[in-house]
Amino acid sequence: MKLYILAVGNKMPEWIVAGFTEYHRRMPKEMSVQLIEIKPEKRGSAKQAENLLLAESERIRAALPTHCYCVAMDEQGKGLTTIELAGNLVNWMREGLDIAFIIGGADGLHRDIKRTANEIWSLSKLTLPHGLVRVLLAEQLYRAISIIKQHPYHRA
Repeated sequence: MKLYILAVGNKMPEWIVAGFTEYHRRMPKEMSVQLIEIKPEKRGSAKQAENLLLAESERIRAALPTHCYCVAMDEQGKGLTTIELAGNLVNWMREGLDIAFIIGGADGLHRDIKRTANEIWSLSKLTLPHGLVRVLLAEQLYRAISIIKQHPYHRA
């Protein structure tokens, strides 16, 4: 099973890089996470948000590994607990699925990405900076795997 995080944004602050790297380092080899950074579209006063999102969605699709189960991350998505995330990981492992988690940029994700995703999840009903989402997602994936492996990292 391979886990991918496709994230719009390629020049993250050091604290984001350090946070993601910490949880990436902790992941077991049989369930490692690969970060695929997507170059964001340049923002400008003449560019409409729809055009920006469309250009980024094309980059996301081009970078998306084939045959992945896709989970779009969006504040309007389904909220779930870490225990539910662990259950999803177990089910996906049984099915032999590779999973791609897709994180949009400053303006979110284009509606076509959300429409074609297998699921849409939310880490919070709060609006989070897109860089922080990759760190939180990596931590939650590590925590869910800790639950599966009965590692003491997760204490309920």
